[in-house]
Amino acid sequence: RNSNRASVSHLHRQHYGRLYPVLLVKTDGSTVRLRYKEPKRILMLPLDSNTLPEAERKARLRRQFPSKPKATVEETFEGIDLDTYKRFWKK
Repeated sequence: RNSNRASVSHLHRQHYGRLYPVLLVKTDGSTVRLRYKEPKRILMLPLDSNTLPEAERKARLRRQFPSKPKATVEETFEGIDLDTYKRFWKK
């Protein structure tokens, strides 16, 4: 290797040139400090839903996928007396 290597091809480096201190939160709530390639404050590991009790798993699913909003009843013009609004029409 010599000093001309960078002029022939690019240097093979990480996206970020340094590692940043990050707090890793595990699924049981314990935390570990580690060095990560991106500047973040907290990394959280995904929770395995198979290990949760049935009630808590259903509650998490309900929060993640809320129910669809109910359809509202549209107003109709049948009950409106049009003669009261005649003065607003252009002639």
